[in-house]
Amino acid sequence: MDKFTQTNGITLHYLDHPGDEPTLIVLHGLTANAHFFDGLAASSLPNRLLAVDLRGRGQSDKPEAGYSMADHAADILGLMDNLGLDQAILAGHSFGGLLTCYLAANHPARVAKCIIMDSGYLHPNVKELIKPSLARLGQRIASWEAYRDAVKNAAYWQGYWDTAVESYYQADVQCNDDGSVQARSRPANIAEAIDKALAEPWAAIFAEVHQPTIMLHAPGPFGAPGAMPVVPPAEAEATVNALPNCRYKAIPGNHMTMLFGDNVAVLAKEITTFLEES
Repeated sequence: MDKFTQTNGITLHYLDHPGDEPTLIVLHGLTANAHFFDGLAASSLPNRLLAVDLRGRGQSDKPEAGYSMADHAADILGLMDNLGLDQAILAGHSFGGLLTCYLAANHPARVAKCIIMDSGYLHPNVKELIKPSLARLGQRIASWEAYRDAVKNAAYWQGYWDTAVESYYQADVQCNDDGSVQARSRPANIAEAIDKALAEPWAAIFAEVHQPTIMLHAPGPFGAPGAMPVVPPAEAEATVNALPNCRYKAIPGNHMTMLFGDNVAVLAKEITTFLEES
């Protein structure tokens, strides 16, 4: 399933999960990688899935600069061109949801439908929210086991863990000669991506997304019980209202767990229903 393609001046890595047409291209979050969607690929969803490592993440190239929404979009359009896909359904989680909307608004002929997973208007204090993630990216951890245990004990997993989660994190790190590991993504690249995203006129972009769209929202606490979800209900509602042709469905779990375990079966069912009805 591991494949590579040359697009927009870089090598892009993606996972090709066989299935029926139409093809879904799934786009991960800010610091994630293509394996975040392994559970969705193994679910009842019948469609072919192309899960992409966005530039600067996973096994894709990591140029020193070039992390605007336009740069990311050009990568995906190049991938589609290389595979002979005139049009595809885009499904994005978090940052990938914003990229989905950007592509749909600016290249409407290439995007048939949009699936937005726990994404919406950027928080004004988003840089504060992602500080822990950026700090993790810059760390050199003594061993894979130590890295795994650190993320396993993160409050947002709420004690939840399985082989799919572990495989996702294994794909997130590179091993060094001394046995230590570190995240593949570079903090400076991720910081540039969020800075460039913050500069986009999202209200105007959302207004141009006329394709059938569904917002799959995870209202569960992102942390200990009582914590706020990553996308608060009011923000999810505002995003749905800003998109001209969008419906809403809540998915059990939080920003991360919505795509793992029993929750991903619910997610897959809602996507299937949306594709059949819209």
